[in-house]
Amino acid sequence: MTYRIDIERLRRDIEDLGRLGVDPAGGVSRPSFSRADLEARSWLKARLTEAGLAVRQDGAGNIFGRLEGQGKPVMVGSHIDTVIRAGRFDGAAGVLAGLECLRQVREKAIPHARPLEVAAFTDEEGSLTGDFLGSRAFTGQLNRELIERGLTQIGLPLAEILKGTGLTVESILETGRARPEVEAFLELHIEQGPVLDEEGVPLGLVDHIAGKRYRICSFIGRASHAGTTPLELRQDAFLGLADFALKSTQHVATKHYGSLVTIGKVTVHPGAFSIVPAQADFTLEFRSASGGVLEALDNELLAMAEDIARTRGLSFLSKVLDATEPVAVPARILDILKEECRRLGYPHLTLASGAGHDAQIMSSLTEAGMIFIPSPDGISHSPEESVRGEDLEKGANVLLAALLRLAA
Repeated sequence: MTYRIDIERLRRDIEDLGRLGVDPAGGVSRPSFSRADLEARSWLKARLTEAGLAVRQDGAGNIFGRLEGQGKPVMVGSHIDTVIRAGRFDGAAGVLAGLECLRQVREKAIPHARPLEVAAFTDEEGSLTGDFLGSRAFTGQLNRELIERGLTQIGLPLAEILKGTGLTVESILETGRARPEVEAFLELHIEQGPVLDEEGVPLGLVDHIAGKRYRICSFIGRASHAGTTPLELRQDAFLGLADFALKSTQHVATKHYGSLVTIGKVTVHPGAFSIVPAQADFTLEFRSASGGVLEALDNELLAMAEDIARTRGLSFLSKVLDATEPVAVPARILDILKEECRRLGYPHLTLASGAGHDAQIMSSLTEAGMIFIPSPDGISHSPEESVRGEDLEKGANVLLAALLRLAA
């Protein structure tokens, strides 16, 4: 028998949640443990309770709604936190589609042997201390030193931000000790890129999720007077960075096509007129679906930076802030998703995800898979982020069908 979700109810849920954290400058700003995020957490718990699910929150603030069964649970979910000035669908669509699937199972008394759970993981977006705080806590993959000593992106210690939430640094670190075993994990998500939209295909089934390395780096030279220091005698840190930015991009494009490198943030010191920059601090991010390529990029790009520094009379410093390994989706999960797309008559593509997701972290614990729905014009992390209702409905219907297969 074919079961389908209630798309109008799902759309209402997304609209209601999207009202929490509306940014006066546009979009939604709901970073983890902000006032808007705490309101969203309360809202979600109320919705889970109204749906007749057993609700719990673990030591990392991850929220779960459960339908009972026998054995290990089949889990579905994503996150409800956002970046600043985000859209309404990144993460939230996956959590609320999971909630709608479990509502259908309960309301229609659809048979299922295993328990079913919907999860909303804390701080997938990395507003606190690295990406995927909640799912990494759940799977026992947190860096204790980073959590205990690291500052958050807003400059405060994590312990300070947690005051009044009922959570502590220690409760987050201990979360993985109390986790249940999980039979499988599924995540519905917007693609966050243009492929499905350009191809006119309503669904994407993810076969690989790229790994990434985040580094914080600096070229260090010497400040000098911009009007009196000849170009050939300068130790200009910014020119070192500019040289590296161009050469690293060319290297990745020609030697590792399909992988990516990005310098997303730059700070120049002293950052003033008439002074040759003494220091250029920057973020360095590179991604690949191949673990071997990631390792090669780590070595090659750092060697390139060191060579540029020597040539220009600079020094180069770098340290890893975060690292995630690439993941291949198991054949069993991918086959189930493909079969359910064919059974429902939905066109689909198989594609890789360049962005990281909670499913990537959960794959260390269990078999995990992902369903993408198109992002019109490829827009995400933006107030202009959108989805088409018919694509969302198809994705949620496949999600429901796959959950029932896995929970049978």
